[in-house]
Amino acid sequence: MAPITNGAPTDKKKRIAVMTSGGDSPGMNGATRAVVRMAIAQGCEAYGVFEGYEGLVEGGDLIKQMHWQDVRGWLSEGGTLIGTARCMAFTERPGRLRAAKNMIDKGINALVVCGGDGSLTGADTFRGEWPDLLEELLTKGEITAEQKKDFQYLNIVGLVGSIDNDFSDTDATIGCYSSLSRICEMVDYIDATASSHQRAFVIEVMGRHCGWLALMAGVSTGADFIFIPENPPSHNWEDQMCDIIQKHRQLGKRRTIVIVAEGAHDRILEKISPNKVKDLLSERLKLDTRITTLGHVQRGGTACSHDRMLSTLQGVEAVMAVLEATPETPSKFISVIENKIVRKPLIEAVESTKQVAEAIKSKDWDKAMELRGEEFAEYLSAYMTTTATDQPELRLPKEKRMRVALIHLGAPAGGMNSATRAAVAYCLTRGHSPIAIHNGFPGLVRHHDDKPIGAVRPVKWLDVEGWISRGGSEIGTNRDLPSKVGIKETADCFAQYEFDAVFMIGGFEAFTALSELRKARADHPSFRIPMMLLPATISNNVPGTEYSIGSDTCLNALISYCDAIKQSASASRRRVFVVETQGGRSGYIATMAGLGIGATAVYTPEEGVNIQMIARDIQHMQDSFAKDQGQSRAGKLILCNEHASDTYTTQVIAGMIKEESMGRFESRYAIPGHVAQGGTPSPMDRVRAVRLAVKCIQAIEDYGGWSKDDVMAAEMSMAVIGIKGASIVLGPMERLEREETNWKERRPKDESWLRYKKIVDTLSGRPKQDDCCERCGKKR
Repeated sequence: MAPITNGAPTDKKKRIAVMTSGGDSPGMNGATRAVVRMAIAQGCEAYGVFEGYEGLVEGGDLIKQMHWQDVRGWLSEGGTLIGTARCMAFTERPGRLRAAKNMIDKGINALVVCGGDGSLTGADTFRGEWPDLLEELLTKGEITAEQKKDFQYLNIVGLVGSIDNDFSDTDATIGCYSSLSRICEMVDYIDATASSHQRAFVIEVMGRHCGWLALMAGVSTGADFIFIPENPPSHNWEDQMCDIIQKHRQLGKRRTIVIVAEGAHDRILEKISPNKVKDLLSERLKLDTRITTLGHVQRGGTACSHDRMLSTLQGVEAVMAVLEATPETPSKFISVIENKIVRKPLIEAVESTKQVAEAIKSKDWDKAMELRGEEFAEYLSAYMTTTATDQPELRLPKEKRMRVALIHLGAPAGGMNSATRAAVAYCLTRGHSPIAIHNGFPGLVRHHDDKPIGAVRPVKWLDVEGWISRGGSEIGTNRDLPSKVGIKETADCFAQYEFDAVFMIGGFEAFTALSELRKARADHPSFRIPMMLLPATISNNVPGTEYSIGSDTCLNALISYCDAIKQSASASRRRVFVVETQGGRSGYIATMAGLGIGATAVYTPEEGVNIQMIARDIQHMQDSFAKDQGQSRAGKLILCNEHASDTYTTQVIAGMIKEESMGRFESRYAIPGHVAQGGTPSPMDRVRAVRLAVKCIQAIEDYGGWSKDDVMAAEMSMAVIGIKGASIVLGPMERLEREETNWKERRPKDESWLRYKKIVDTLSGRPKQDDCCERCGKKR
């Protein structure tokens, strides 16, 4: 019989273990780091279970206490650094009995598991059996009655780590957007060679029971056809696919992309293989067709910006869920719905996930789609209406069709072109006439009738077909407002070109322009038409939304830049970089990038910068470097928004740090500048641009056939589309201007992301202001 050991902590500190299980996914290391550091920050002890459930069953050195510095630099690492392994022993009761004994030996009674549905199901089963397992251990004499009392409850919290995004009741799983990024990057490369040779490519992506990767890849690359398990093509799919591709070729498209999920099948459950699709394209359409199977390249690599932030925020929430749980609290998992982190019942989500596979097996496609959720269905609908515009059954009656003007305003942002392409394709599908206004309001007023080509141009499908992956603004963007080029002149152009609606894409300048047009409606009837704004700005400072198109692209570019800088700082040892970020007078980019790179400190306009704050951070870095005994990844980064302070600029802060370091460490500053604005749009910006653009045009359609006076009287006829919490909302301009806008600072009055600033500070170990001297800023 094994000796009785009492692993209960003598100081009664709660011990929380974290484990990764199942297939690895980018972002798992971010989750582990967040759990470890948040647990320590909350006065608990953190443990890592190495090699998944195998480590839990084997125990010993595979369950180790984790300290603050142990997870330094983990955000930028791919895979899972604490390992994962299949473990058949845990699927049987004797294995779970050994796992329970090992946890008690280590004094652990809370477990955070990051994995897929199988891993999380196993965790919930473990919790359900916990009282019986303890009783058996007591009967066998392997634990004492005191231990049974101390460890009578086991808290389980799940984090969903899966590249397939195949778990119910959450919009995204840790790793899925990183995987989508790999797919889009590969498809973008393939797209170039396919166009050069007028070839067709059939690309197989992962997803045995879930078509999320295939669907999102189709949306974000403009694929001609997709195959997903939840919604198989019609019985005559061969004719349907060939018809769509042939029409695209006749319109002048030089390449063909078909994306196939590995679990794709038809409506009688016969597998649709890439070879089958290739043969069809080669033989029926005579296209030079190749197959590319992406394989495990989709799983590897570092996490993208979204997965770093998601894993960090969910890891923090998991620790709080553990600490707030009672014996009666059912097992929870941490979910994200649109932009909101929420706790949801674990076992119900597991059951819903299993029901999807059962619905597919029983050919209940409506049920399978329903279980995938509203977001999945909306993306599929948006894809279907924008990939093929020749769909007579979707055209509106002539009296409902509209002339829709499309205009970009403000600085360029990744996703502007994706949104424009989607709006144009949707308009053409519905019978509307999309009209592009080139170079903003100056283009409209000053160059609308230029010869041979003016700034107001009808748009055809082929004009925008290749825009989905292009950065910048293909129709040009400008910061000048209607008031600068002339309100009357703008109104005259609206009347001359008989615009029935306006779809605006841009940042705070676009918001201001829409406000000016709304106020001018009383004097200018041509403005009494529906106008919708899709926020697109890297600053994410538009009232009415928590997310702007382009901000994710900016964050990915900035985090890649900071990763390289941090590598240099670490290689040089004891070096601090102060990196300046863009973002106007909103600290969103600096704060969220701080989450993604593990910044030591973040300076924002909302909080400002003062001498005490800088002194506090310098002392913190001095203490940190003093404790450094040769660990790797010793470089540090501070992020400073470009408008955080007029006095303490990035260069000044770097100089102060260098001066006060007294030779113990070095300081440099770096300014990435407009690098953050350019580049290929991220998949998240692409897919959200498509979904939100389609919703904007659908909102415009509600006013088809209305009189100008009726449109003017409708509050929602001028609105901003946005994501708030767990919902997509349309906000009326008049209310947003009056209640939600800080006009002086050009940002919303209530910025939802501000609560994340505290998490950045907590996970970096930054001293709290209350713990420091008010006069000098140094720690007491």
